[in-house]
Amino acid sequence: MKFKTIAFVAARQKEAQDALVRLKARYKHVPPSRADIIVALGGDGYMLRTLHHYLNRRVPIYGMNRGTVGFLMNAYRETGLLKRLGRAEPVELHPLRMIATDTKGIVHEALAINEVSLLRQTRLAAKIRIIVDGVTRLEEMICDGVLVSTPAGSTAYNLSAHGPIIPIGAGVLALTPISAFRPRRWRGALLPHNAEVTFDILDPAQRPVSAVADGTEVRRVQSVSVREDRANKPILLFDPEHNLENRILTEQFLP
Repeated sequence: MKFKTIAFVAARQKEAQDALVRLKARYKHVPPSRADIIVALGGDGYMLRTLHHYLNRRVPIYGMNRGTVGFLMNAYRETGLLKRLGRAEPVELHPLRMIATDTKGIVHEALAINEVSLLRQTRLAAKIRIIVDGVTRLEEMICDGVLVSTPAGSTAYNLSAHGPIIPIGAGVLALTPISAFRPRRWRGALLPHNAEVTFDILDPAQRPVSAVADGTEVRRVQSVSVREDRANKPILLFDPEHNLENRILTEQFLP
């Protein structure tokens, strides 16, 4: 990866902030607005926020783990950073665009790099109709919720909801129910990456549902459409020996 300038950004946690101070003292750096590469220090949550924040800049982002899980991050080391950045391999991500209409008729749009999830807001289960490319596939699902996941997000909430792990280049999205009561045997579906999924909320007044695209939440929705947004292509950088494709493959063989 060729670059001339780097910038450092960090999460608010002490471990990340301490690393920020040390790296800025060791390496020449510029503000993020002028950088060819941004080095993000934190965990996966901070990486998602960083990707969203700099999405319009189209600048590659290299993460080093100063958080908890760090699935989207490289190992943290202070030495040899410039050489690592030069060897880093890019992974182009394709986020989802959520268009949600709330019960007041207001339309909200947001991007999701991991997933778009619909979640019940009260003790009552949600009732949701699922439409794929204009065809009703489930007339009514009674559930805690449902989500659409990208390959990059398939090892996050999607995996916790017992959805499939998807290789980055597979060209599919995961449609995964969250604690479905009816239909009891439905475990979700794999969809072509260019499919459009529409969720109609049945009885939104008595059974309110919120829609969440990564960190953006819309309360009391009545309909939500989700499809891949190919116009936005955030780029992550990974060390060759620890790239994202290999991590996702490895996850499928964990006991």
